[in-house]
Amino acid sequence: MLSMNSARTKLFGIGFLFLGLQGCASYYTHYAMFPGETSSGESRQIRVSWQTADYPGWSFMRDQSTTMKIETQCSDRVWRLADDSHEQAGSCGAGVRACGDESQDKNVVKNGPVSETACMQVVGPDSVERIADIGAKFRLSVSCRPIAPEVSKGGEVVNMDYLRASSVAYTVYARKVPRGSLSARLPEFDESVCKAD
Repeated sequence: MLSMNSARTKLFGIGFLFLGLQGCASYYTHYAMFPGETSSGESRQIRVSWQTADYPGWSFMRDQSTTMKIETQCSDRVWRLADDSHEQAGSCGAGVRACGDESQDKNVVKNGPVSETACMQVVGPDSVERIADIGAKFRLSVSCRPIAPEVSKGGEVVNMDYLRASSVAYTVYARKVPRGSLSARLPEFDESVCKAD
């Protein structure tokens, strides 16, 4: 027969084991690089990246993600798409989106305040509400352009251009690799192209 202390220790051990199993997520890096054209008509590489924590199907935890980062070669403008699970998600729409900035962006698809516009949004292939649910193929809608593709900062001209707005969404194919692995390193931009310009 177990003593009271032995029984208590056993129960605590089972409890900690159960909590440990609930938290056993697998961590992944997702990324894509594809050619595109900026609002100025320049051919540039576009890099998309985010990270996820994927929980097993038996866990009560939902998969989690960082925001989705969209960068344009030679540009300092970085977009962060978010969903309702992120604090920085704007009120410009539902699903995975990035709202426009009145001081930097102009809506080219419809009239109205750009701050109420999802300048960039994941629109398919199915209705995607969370970044953590995005698969290897998705469509990215762009509906804004920069007010000024280049701005002056501290006496230096800085490129702020990004992927050209289009009535047809861009199809993006992303890789999913274990975080921390050699294959999880994001592809690098060729900066020599920027210097040549």
